[in-house]
Amino acid sequence: MSKNKPRVSIGMPVYNGDKFLKEALDSILVQTFRDFELIISDNASTDQTEQICQIYADRDKRIRYYRNEKNLGAAWNFNRVFKLSVGEYFKWAAHDDICAPEFLSRCVEALDQDPSVVLSYPMVMMINEYGKFIKPLIYNMHGDSLKPHERFLYNIWINHWCMHVFGVMRTSVLKKTPLIANYVGSDRVLLAYLSLLGRFYEVPQYLFFNREHPLRSVRKIHSLYDRIEWFDPKKSGKYVFPYWRYFIEYFFSIFRAPLNWHDRILCSLQIVRWLKRYWRAMIDDLLFFAKKVLPFRSY
Repeated sequence: MSKNKPRVSIGMPVYNGDKFLKEALDSILVQTFRDFELIISDNASTDQTEQICQIYADRDKRIRYYRNEKNLGAAWNFNRVFKLSVGEYFKWAAHDDICAPEFLSRCVEALDQDPSVVLSYPMVMMINEYGKFIKPLIYNMHGDSLKPHERFLYNIWINHWCMHVFGVMRTSVLKKTPLIANYVGSDRVLLAYLSLLGRFYEVPQYLFFNREHPLRSVRKIHSLYDRIEWFDPKKSGKYVFPYWRYFIEYFFSIFRAPLNWHDRILCSLQIVRWLKRYWRAMIDDLLFFAKKVLPFRSY
């Protein structure tokens, strides 16, 4: 770590992650790029997460551990670790994933070499709960395009896993975004907005290992309509319209981003393409709401 501040800040929001937490922490601490800080925010875990984090924080001064008095939701916790960070670059880390030792060095190298790149991430390999390879995640996001509307289209068009959000980003650029908002799929909107602010670079190596297991949030909570509580407990039981929210946020992102009018028009046309693909999902949002609130009679 440099005298003033680390070059990279890593933020790990966690809740009841003791099963895989040690592996995740070990993979971060053996990074070949060592000028980083690790900020852990514990969302009032009830398992052994606190004890594990305290042990690691005592061992390595690069780790700062914070514990919340109550669970304030994933969105709040993701944003908290970013707001506590001081590095030139920032990376979110999950408590159940593994980073290869060269993860940071390769991503930082890409950002250092090209100022137009705002997000650098490696190729992704899925692993199971025992750390065995399952399959690679392969999809071309066209994030390296020089044209904002092309980057934007592929971020909103492809039904991807949002793994890029665990890459390394420029802190100065991330500060200009809405971060992780308290609605389902806000990580998808964040990536779309980032694509309007600059290029993405994919490191051509499998350096990120995303763990597929029964305890991960998307497996425990299958429905988009039920996942809102994971993002924000205060919204538990409230009706959500995820695809309508995507549409609204994508649309306004175009006018929030510092684009010229030519690029804004081209990006707006991509919203039209998105509507043609997802209009049925938007209708499903309305039907789900109608079934919940309208008094249907049976005859």
